[in-house]
Amino acid sequence: PAVVGLAFLVLPFVGLLVRAPWRAMPQLLSGDVVWPALRLSLITATAATAVSLLLGVPLAWLLARTEFPGRRLARTLVTLPLVMPPVVGGVALLLVLGRNGVLGRWLDSAFGITLPFTTAGVVVAEAFVAMPFLVLSVEGALGGADTRYEEAALTLGASRFQVFRRVTLPLIAPGVGAGAVLAWARALGEFGATITFAGNFPGTTQTLPLAVYLQLQDSPDAAVALSLVLLAVSLAVLLALRGRWTTGAQA
Repeated sequence: PAVVGLAFLVLPFVGLLVRAPWRAMPQLLSGDVVWPALRLSLITATAATAVSLLLGVPLAWLLARTEFPGRRLARTLVTLPLVMPPVVGGVALLLVLGRNGVLGRWLDSAFGITLPFTTAGVVVAEAFVAMPFLVLSVEGALGGADTRYEEAALTLGASRFQVFRRVTLPLIAPGVGAGAVLAWARALGEFGATITFAGNFPGTTQTLPLAVYLQLQDSPDAAVALSLVLLAVSLAVLLALRGRWTTGAQA
């Protein structure tokens, strides 16, 4: 059963490599669709990771170090995007941040900000599905960090913010780095929430996964070439992590 399970997971990628149009790869990757989509994917994934770091690290600290009513429910809600279909997340974002949404209507009338079907909307959709990866990784690192260093810093007169910045963050740096890489990779490969909330407009919201979907209908060889690019990025991420996602708390 173990061999069958391994083959089930590996053979699709082997098939992708075997059937790839290697001779036509330079021509396929030099088209007008590939590089704009790749550039947009890199920019939005990096921006989504920055948003995840800005909001996810404090959230992970809150869940790991603070006792408050409903903490278990909060942790469940944070991990909900991991198991929820991304397209459902896109619909939820549209109902909240859309032009007629709960918050989107206020953003549009008060500040003239419209998120759906914009590049900023892509960043929002990617951050929504990617942030839980960072939160879980950082929370695990915080759970494995020795709190005696933080307590010693507090007894010496340091404020909580100084302790967090000078003691806690260096202790959990491997977990933060692993979570950031995972969030970036997840944002780079996001499809469902992006196409639902931001649409598929070339040069504006068409990321690389959306370009793969579009090319699959018109040019299957081009779709395979783009898929190989995403596969290469995913492999690079896994090699960069080197098991730190699961061992970041002990690093």
